[in-house]
Amino acid sequence: MNARLLIAASLLLALSAPASPGIAQSQARDGIEFDAYVELLKTRARAEGVSEATIRRMTQDLTPNERVIRLDRGQPGRPTVRGYPALAPYIATHVNSVRIAGGRSVYGDYRSTLRAIEAEYGVPAEIIVAIFGHETSYGRIRGDFDLARSLATLAWEGRRRDLFENEFIALMKVADKGYSRNQLVGSYAGAFGNPQFLPSVYLRLAADGDGDGRANIFTNRADTFASIANYFRDAGWRAGQPWGVRAYVPEGFDVDAFKTKLTAQVCPRVHERHSQWKTVREWRALGVQPQRPLPEDTLVSLFQPDGPGETAWLLTGNYRVILEYNCSNYYAMSVGLLADEIVN
Repeated sequence: MNARLLIAASLLLALSAPASPGIAQSQARDGIEFDAYVELLKTRARAEGVSEATIRRMTQDLTPNERVIRLDRGQPGRPTVRGYPALAPYIATHVNSVRIAGGRSVYGDYRSTLRAIEAEYGVPAEIIVAIFGHETSYGRIRGDFDLARSLATLAWEGRRRDLFENEFIALMKVADKGYSRNQLVGSYAGAFGNPQFLPSVYLRLAADGDGDGRANIFTNRADTFASIANYFRDAGWRAGQPWGVRAYVPEGFDVDAFKTKLTAQVCPRVHERHSQWKTVREWRALGVQPQRPLPEDTLVSLFQPDGPGETAWLLTGNYRVILEYNCSNYYAMSVGLLADEIVN
C-alpha cells in the first residue's frame, strides 16, 4: 500500500477510534482523540521509512502531557523598557560568576579539541562553549521530558501542529539511528542533548567531532562542539569577525533617528530594535565610537537596549547568526558577553 493510501486508511481508523479519557477529550483544537492522532503519526512515520520496531517502542503507552500544554501556552513577562524587559537584569543572572567559571573550565579542559573544531568550522571556541553553557549549563541540565510524549502532545493539541508533527517524525528518524527512548529526553518543546537541538536540526546539522562515525550530542563533548560549530557555519558565521563590541554614544544622541526601515521576515520584534546598518567609519562620523578595534568598513548595527544613557553596542552580522540559534536579543547578548568573559 502506498503512502497516500496508508494515510487515508489511518484517518478512517482515527475517526472510528474510541475516546481517550481526561485531557484527550477537551484539549485538541480540532476534536480528534489523542490515540487516534498517534495512529496518524505512526502511519506517516512508516511512510517516511521509520522501522516498525522504532515506531512501536517510541509510541508505546503514549498519553498527552497536560504540563507540556500549560508550558507551551505560558505568557512572557511584562515589558518594562520601551515595551521590552530591561536587558541588564537578564545579563546579571545569565552571565554570572558561576557560568563564567564553568565556561573557563570547559575551555581549558578541551582546548585542543576546541581549537581543532574552530580551525575546521571557523567558529570561535569561546562562542561554542558559551552556547554549551547557556543551553544546558555545560551539560548538567538537559531536560527530562519524554520527547516522544511531548512532541506528540504538542502536535495533537494543534496550536502549532505542522511544526511539532514534523519534529515528531524527525524524532522517530533520530531514534531509528539506535537511540533508546530513555536517551531521547529533553525540554518540553522537543530540544535535546548538550546543544538542545530539535530533532530536525539534529538530522541536518549534528556532526561527528571525533571521527567515530556517530554524532553523539548527549555525552560526547567533541560531537557537541562540532555540532554547535556546524550550526553556526551553516547559519553564515564569518570567521575572524567579533559578534559585536561596546560603543560610546555621545550624550543627546538620537538613536531613534537611525531606526531600521526594514521589516525582518523572521522575529521582527527582535530585529526592529537594531538600527540601520552603517560602516564603522560612518558611525564614527556621527560620534559613535567602538570601544574595541573594528575594521572601518565593517557593517554594524547600533543597539542600546536599555535606553538613552545606558550601555550600547555595535553589532556585526555574526550577532544575527547567534539569533539564528535562538531569536532573542537577551539570549544573543548573553551568549556574546559570556564568550567574551570566557577568554578574558
